Amino acid sequence: MKNPKEADTEIGLDSDEEIKNEAGEESISRDDEELTQLVLDQQKQLEELEKQVEELRQSNLRKTAELDNMKKRMQRDRAQIYESAKAAAIEQFLPVNDDLKRTLKAIEDSENQSESGVEDAVKMIFNKMQDVLQHYDVQLIDQTGVPFNVDLHDALIRQKTGDDNVESDTVMEILENGYRMGDRTIRHAKVIVSE
Repeated sequence: MKNPKEADTEIGLDSDEEIKNEAGEESISRDDEELTQLVLDQQKQLEELEKQVEELRQSNLRKTAELDNMKKRMQRDRAQIYESAKAAAIEQFLPVNDDLKRTLKAIEDSENQSESGVEDAVKMIFNKMQDVLQHYDVQLIDQTGVPFNVDLHDALIRQKTGDDNVESDTVMEILENGYRMGDRTIRHAKVIVSE
C-alpha cells in the first residue's frame, strides 16, 4: 500500500504532465495555425505575382502586335505615296503624248510628203514616249462600243444613235484618250455616250 503522500504526489505528477501536454498542444496548434496562415499568405502573393506576370505578357503581346501593324501601315502608306507621285509625274507627260500622236496623224494625212524627215523625227519621239509609258504599265483607254464606266470614262456628250442595236450608255466616240496605270485611272477618257 502506498502512503497518502505518495498517492498525492503521483496525482500531482499526472496533472502536471497533463497541463504540460495541454500547453504543448496549444502551442503546437497555435504554431500550426501560424504556419497555415503563412502558407496561405505566400500562396496569395504567388497568385498575385503570377497574375502580374500574365498581365505583363499580354501587354507585351499587344504592343508587339501594334508595332507590326504600324510597320505594315507605314509600308502600305509609303507604297501608296510612291504610286501617287509616279502617277502625277506621268500625268504631266500625257498631253505631250497626245500632241505627238495628233502631229503624226496630221503629217500622215498631209499631202506634202516632203516633210518625211520631220515625220521620222516625230515618230522616233513618239515611240520613245510609248516605251516610257509601257515601262510604267500605263495603258491607253480608247475603246469604243464598250459600256460606259465612271471609273474609266468622263461623258461629255450624250447622243441618240441611229442604230437600234446600240444599247444605252455605250461609248460611241473617244474625244480624248484616257490612261490607266495598273488599277488606277490617271486620266479619264473624254467620251460621247449613247442615250
